[in-house]
Amino acid sequence: MLAPPLEVHRVCLPPARTTVEKLRHRLSEIFFPDDPLHGFKDQTWLRKLVLGLQFLFPVFQWGPNYSFELLKSDVVSGLTIASLAIPQGISYAKLANLPPIIGLFLGSSRHLAVGPVSIASLVMGTMLNETVSYTEEPILYLKLAFTSTFFAGLFQASLGFLRLGFVIDFLSKATLVGFMAGAAVIVSLQQLKGLLGIVHFTTKMQLVPVLSSVFHHKDEWSWQTIVMGVSFLVLLLTTRQISMRKPKLFWVSAAAPLASVVLSTILVVCLKSEVPGIKTIGHLPKGLNPPSSNMLYFHGAHLALAIKTGLITGILSLTEGIAVGRTFAALKNYQVDGNKEMMAIGLMNMAGSCSSCYVTTGSFSRSAVNYNAGAKTVVSNIIMAASVLITLLFLMPLFHYTPNLILAAIIITAVIGLIDYEAAIKLWKVDKLDFLACLCSFLGVLFISVPLGLAIAVGVSVFKILLNVTRPNTVVLGNIPGTQIYQNVTRYREAVRVPSFLIVIILRWIREEEEWLASNNRGNIKCVILDMTAVTAIDTSGLDTISELRKMLDRRSLKLVLANPVASVTEKLHQSNILESFGLEGLYLTVGEAVDDISSSWKAQP
Repeated sequence: MLAPPLEVHRVCLPPARTTVEKLRHRLSEIFFPDDPLHGFKDQTWLRKLVLGLQFLFPVFQWGPNYSFELLKSDVVSGLTIASLAIPQGISYAKLANLPPIIGLFLGSSRHLAVGPVSIASLVMGTMLNETVSYTEEPILYLKLAFTSTFFAGLFQASLGFLRLGFVIDFLSKATLVGFMAGAAVIVSLQQLKGLLGIVHFTTKMQLVPVLSSVFHHKDEWSWQTIVMGVSFLVLLLTTRQISMRKPKLFWVSAAAPLASVVLSTILVVCLKSEVPGIKTIGHLPKGLNPPSSNMLYFHGAHLALAIKTGLITGILSLTEGIAVGRTFAALKNYQVDGNKEMMAIGLMNMAGSCSSCYVTTGSFSRSAVNYNAGAKTVVSNIIMAASVLITLLFLMPLFHYTPNLILAAIIITAVIGLIDYEAAIKLWKVDKLDFLACLCSFLGVLFISVPLGLAIAVGVSVFKILLNVTRPNTVVLGNIPGTQIYQNVTRYREAVRVPSFLIVIILRWIREEEEWLASNNRGNIKCVILDMTAVTAIDTSGLDTISELRKMLDRRSLKLVLANPVASVTEKLHQSNILESFGLEGLYLTVGEAVDDISSSWKAQP
């Protein structure tokens, strides 16, 4: 009795499409993967207008349903983050070598609490100060800071408008872990100037010059400053640990910075005659930030520096802001449109550059406080902004006697959280190349410079991508007995090689398999099956590789078969006329069908 004929599913070509259609589909997948305008179809003009406003301005979505209950939650969270934002704003402005009043800014976005952040402040201060001294040329330094902020905002808004957010993905997590850890160490060491009471301190940001400056000025150390500074640092770190271990006590660490500022200021005022060595912030004028559009620097010798600083700080702040926003969106199960966030942050920075403000973004520490305080909408940011506004208008003179040591303690407490040693350990266990990128970033920031350290890390990440592309993972597949499943023979012990067949995912040296067969007294190879399931795209180089492989195997009297290429790959194989050389038995839907069909044809031969 004859066995029923084997049913073979042949791979068909995808529907023909013009070059314009394929380009439009590819661009839509890259720039509009969520197709936000899909819901506009078959709508009236009025409904389209409403949907358009909701898409561009999310306030039109949640605004009509806003209630007094939501307002109460937003007021509490807004006042809470204001108590943290005010001292942090002053501290981070000092970190960027800018007047403290410039650090007080307002922003937007549901749980995202916007303001100056340590990394962007550090990078801006470092890059600008390498060329222009903030003490010798303060006006030029301010101009460059505002201009850098403008270009940072322009770059961020352009990425969002053109939907190019995927560009920041080149900053891998491994790169950022090392960069932030290195920056945190440098920032913390820089604050020893305030904690020790040193007057003459290096402006460089490398590890060796900073430590050298600390120990070469021992005569300037003030024991009163050290005692008070260390005491407040311990207090702030303790409150941080309390809030980390018990999230319900988030308000303890949130209120600690402002409480420390008030308490330290009172101590300095009361003990001023007895401890004259403690340095204070000094005079801070009250009132709104003055317009600064006339200070934007669009010509001259330092324009390139402003653009470069703006691009780097823009990328870093954008990366942090988007990451923070997505983190808290995931906790509350709602979607964050990264491109909208980029446009919002970018436009905010462009406007800020015209009102005496520097680069700002979403801060993790303030956003965490905002989230834990029960923020429901972006109104919490408006409440925070109003509190900052009142502080600017009426309360700034109260910070006159605030000691610099408390600002140093606040900065150290904030940046310590950026040292994620657990993530570094995980990188070492999971991916050594990722760990190398992390280590290069960390050491580059410590010993070379902040921008070059970041550039080195990005270079290592790009090298890893190129390495994976040019040397793809290749394995030999074997059959799981009793199934049509083919898996890696080195990973699955039950997987067995199919006699006369070599089944690989991507190109592998035939010689290695032949040597293995010879050493194990197996038969010769007759057919090579190339499993193309994981090949999502192919270029002309890949097509040439397949063509050369087929010719090479023909010379060895070996048959080459392709299994399960995706539609776009199949189409290019057909357009390049490569499939014609394979014949009818050169393309199969699965590896199993290829093995069964070819084996049957061999058996049928006389």
